[in-house]
Parts: sequence; C-alpha cells; structure tokens
Amino acid sequence: MDSPADSRRLGRYSRQILFQGIGEAGQRKLAASRVAVVGCGALGSQQAALLVRAGIGEIVLIDRDFVEESNLQRQVLYDERDAADRTPKALAAAAHLERANSDVRIVAHVADLVPGNIEKFLTDSDLVIDGTDNFETRYLLNDYCVQSGKTWIYGAAVASSGVCFTIRPGITPCLACLFPLIPAGLHQTCDTSGILNAAACLVASIQVAEAIKVLVGAENELNGKLISIDLWETRFKLVDAGLQADECRVCRRREFVHLSGTKRAPVTLCGRDSVQIHEREKHLDFAALAVQLSPLGTVRYTSNVLRFQVDSYDMTMFPDGRAIIKGTTDPAQARSLYARYVGS
Repeated sequence: MDSPADSRRLGRYSRQILFQGIGEAGQRKLAASRVAVVGCGALGSQQAALLVRAGIGEIVLIDRDFVEESNLQRQVLYDERDAADRTPKALAAAAHLERANSDVRIVAHVADLVPGNIEKFLTDSDLVIDGTDNFETRYLLNDYCVQSGKTWIYGAAVASSGVCFTIRPGITPCLACLFPLIPAGLHQTCDTSGILNAAACLVASIQVAEAIKVLVGAENELNGKLISIDLWETRFKLVDAGLQADECRVCRRREFVHLSGTKRAPVTLCGRDSVQIHEREKHLDFAALAVQLSPLGTVRYTSNVLRFQVDSYDMTMFPDGRAIIKGTTDPAQARSLYARYVGS
C-alpha cells in the first residue's frame, strides 16, 4: 500500500497520470529516472522546467555560461535578479527548479562539457537532452552516447525555425550519419539572427515529449523522423532520416574522434587577458561575417584579419577560423563567445 507521502506525490501528477500513455506505472518510471540537460539556454531552460514539473526523479544540469539580460526574452527559468547578479545559468536554473518541485533532485554543474568530464557528468543518466548551441558539443555528445548506448535527443533553434531528432544508438541514424561534417559556411546564432521565443519552446517541448516516451517505455510512439519547424511561416515538416549510414565513422567504424579530443579546437592563453581558439577545418568568409556582426558591434576587416569589438571584448579572427579573444582569460567563456558570434 502506498504511504500518505507516496499518495501525495502521485496526486501532484494526477492530470499526467490520467493521460493513457503514462498512467501510474509510467509516473513511477519517471520518478525513478535520471535525465541530463546539456546547456541551460533557450532550449535547456524550457526542457528542464518541463522535466521537473513532469516528476523526473533527478535532473543533471550542465552549462558554462551566466545569465544576461538579453537571455530573459526566451530563457524561461531566469529573472532580472539573475541577470543583474550574472548568476551562472546552471545554478540559477537549479534554484528556480527546486522551488517548482522539491521532490526532484537537481544536480548543477557550472562547466564546459569536454572529453575529460563527459563520463563523470553523464554516466548515470538514463537519457541526455541537447540544449546546446554548437556542433562541437553535439558531436561530442553523439560520440559519447553512441559509445555508451545511451539515447539522446538532438535539438536546435534559431530565428523562427528549429529541428529535433531522437537518436537511439544501434536503432536510428546518429548525428554523424545525418551530418558527417559540420555544415559549411556561416552558421546562424541567436546573437546574429535573433530567435522567436516560441520556436525554442516548441522544439524543447517536442524533445521533452520524446524523452518521456523513452522513459516510460513507449518507444513505439517515438516520432522516428527529423522534425523541422518554422513558426513564422507556420511550417511543420517530417523528414525521413533513413538508415544508419554504411560508412558512418561513429556508428559503423566506431571512431570517436570528438570523444578522444582529437577533433576539439584547442584553446590556449594568449598574452595578457586574452585566449586563442585554434579552430580546425573552418574557413571564415569575412565579407559575410562582417554583414552578420555589424549590427552587434564594431567590425573592421582586410583579406587577412577581421576585428570585432562588442561589449568589453575584442575578437580578432583569421581566415582559417582561428581567433584571439581579448577581455577574458577563461577558456570556457572564450568558447562561448566564439560560438555566439561565429557559430561552431
């Protein structure tokens, strides 16, 4: 027989339990689950909020950044005090989530997810949800999850559009099957192309729905396709992702180059108050980049170098993707700035 405390906890989720796809048995499975949310920005903050309110037993939050005022338009867990205090996102998210549901255990890591810590942060999680803003971390997640056989849910949102796909190692294509190489050219980011908050919320909501299906054992209800949306154009598209690619370096050849660190762009301290990013295999089109960055700060460039000044940072970029970021000695912050303004 359930104790009064158990009955109270189940009563909290009564409307969710009434849903036939979950029921009481499914709710108990959710309470016994551990989910990792990687990135606590527009996607991750919404994912975490929904997961905590759904009664997931434990949520692991991983984010390297801090709250800024411009985040408040779309990142639902934060408020003006968090922005004024420049609180690390993982800690601010944890504080808000604990007030929303004290039954859920929140574990927050203020960290850049890298090959050296990914095992420690993700090993006990039943499932991983992508709330990141760059391909470098997504390929790292893909390597780790395929190697460990862990389901993860890819997602991205920028401007009014977004995509998501549930990756089940050994069953579905992985991210490297879909995108063997980082897509060429400049990448849109929220800081350069803006974002409609509803687009991020929709992508995150689909990701969480897919996660709940996996956690309650309803894998037959998974969408199984790459979901693409554009809310400004009111367009919803399901793309058949096909089978695992025969020559996929991750699924088939088991070459986990991002997990080993051999594909990670190294970062070094470079003089006083600056960090150098040694980006690999990335050609920068300065003319296009200047158009993208000019509304955000001061841009000057020649054929050999582009200089971008924004807030208290001075970013000097080179055609091969290398960049020197002056105004910080924190490698994680330098990576964040590079991903924010250049893409990854």
